[in-house]
Amino acid sequence: MAASIGNVNARGVPWGLADAARWRAAFWIAWAVMLAVHVALAATLSPFGDEAWYWQESRALDWSYSDLPPATATLIRLGEALLGHGVLPMRAPFLLLGALLPLLLVRTGRRVFGAAQGWQTGLLALAMPLTGTLGILALPDVPLTVCSVIALDALERAMRERRLGSWIILGLALAGAWLCHYRAAMLLCAGIVFLSATARGRQLWREPGLWLALAISAIGLAPLIAFNVTHEWAALRFQAIDRNPWSFHADALVQPLEQALVCTPLFYLLLLWAAWQCVRRARDGGPWDLLAVCGVVPIAAFLILGCFADDTRFRVHWPLPGYMPLLLAVPPLLAQTAWRRAVLVAIHSLLLAGQVVASVYLGAAATARGASALAGIKAFPEHFVGWSEAGSRTRALLAQARVADAVLVADNFMLAAELDFALDGARAVYVLDHPINAKHGRAAQLRLWNRDETALAALGHRSVLLAAEPTARRERERAAWMQSLCRRVSGLQPVAALDLFGARKRYRWFVGSIPPNGAASADCPAAP
Repeated sequence: MAASIGNVNARGVPWGLADAARWRAAFWIAWAVMLAVHVALAATLSPFGDEAWYWQESRALDWSYSDLPPATATLIRLGEALLGHGVLPMRAPFLLLGALLPLLLVRTGRRVFGAAQGWQTGLLALAMPLTGTLGILALPDVPLTVCSVIALDALERAMRERRLGSWIILGLALAGAWLCHYRAAMLLCAGIVFLSATARGRQLWREPGLWLALAISAIGLAPLIAFNVTHEWAALRFQAIDRNPWSFHADALVQPLEQALVCTPLFYLLLLWAAWQCVRRARDGGPWDLLAVCGVVPIAAFLILGCFADDTRFRVHWPLPGYMPLLLAVPPLLAQTAWRRAVLVAIHSLLLAGQVVASVYLGAAATARGASALAGIKAFPEHFVGWSEAGSRTRALLAQARVADAVLVADNFMLAAELDFALDGARAVYVLDHPINAKHGRAAQLRLWNRDETALAALGHRSVLLAAEPTARRERERAAWMQSLCRRVSGLQPVAALDLFGARKRYRWFVGSIPPNGAASADCPAAP
């Protein structure tokens, strides 16, 4: 197929084929450099708040959880089982998957479009900030994106070769996607559109391998269903109902601008152009029909859903699986244009600049001086900083005789997870019923673990060391929340305070006891 795509040079060789060796060398150099940068960042960045929560889940492996399926927690557990406790061991499996992603795209691109185009796809994957930073953090989008690429590769191969092995790999990839995140449903939606709207897809309904793949994919759904059935559909209710307003909010119309920023503007336009070209060529059959559907459906669907769904959480990573087919399409499509070389130079320059900015930002977030500088330009990495200092102060307080036997309590799930990580799970950390616990789907899981405020009250009369983070609430809500602490824990007395980064991160420690008073006194000492 490679020989039929693109222009040919004076010697009759397809454009780019003669340069395959140089593209390959460029890819491996970039891949090695990026891997070194990723390892350095993964070893120095404090745990992102959600990462610490997933680490807590890894210490209590289950079929599923109230917020996510089990894959993320299982990978973290694997990393620490092999390498010990720490941020790098926790992230090691994700670093490996992030490094594998461009290799998978290269393999698919080389097979479908030829060697030069395959290596170019790999370079684009390394350079695009969304994919180029994948794997630094232990987040579910890493294995989910890898599963989506494996599924795309397997389906393309299965349709050409009709081999049983390819259908089995497709089923396993889809099962793995279900074990990563509920957004795996979008992969199935794209598949249904392909099977219904394209000529090649409609032929597959009579293919036994397809039904085998779907049957295997259902294995990944089984743990999710089992968990939801036995826990009042807590996870599905959070993902489908609790976190979504399901009413139109116009602020979501900025999503294309958000995507342009995280993809770099010129490359985002190029991806949209590639999507349009794939749609135009879809009637020609493979691989354009497959790339068109698997690229356009997730991107368009998440854009539409974003106008009605969750409008308070980070969402720029949602369309990521949809960009993977378009990354494959860009090099061969550019090979047929007269302005290909100028565009390649421009997009690689901007992508490199975007990747440098992303890496520098994360590198700055790894140091106190860098975080302070970012705070000065209103780019404060609040979810990366303060945790190590809070953990050290808590450890020092627990070493004091008067609180050595106290029950450790945090006022929100994220602080609790970070303290638990800092203490390596040495003691239980209970959590007050903070609003963000429910907002992020963690309240139900805390109840299941018997770590919530109800479980705390059930301990009976015990002394308490309470760690609070006033800045976890909006400024107008902080005073009321801190005052409420006196209704939750009796006899609160302040024992330590920590203000960091110009008070952008604040921590307060109190000693007290349970059961609570039930009413806050007028001189409650819990000030923000």
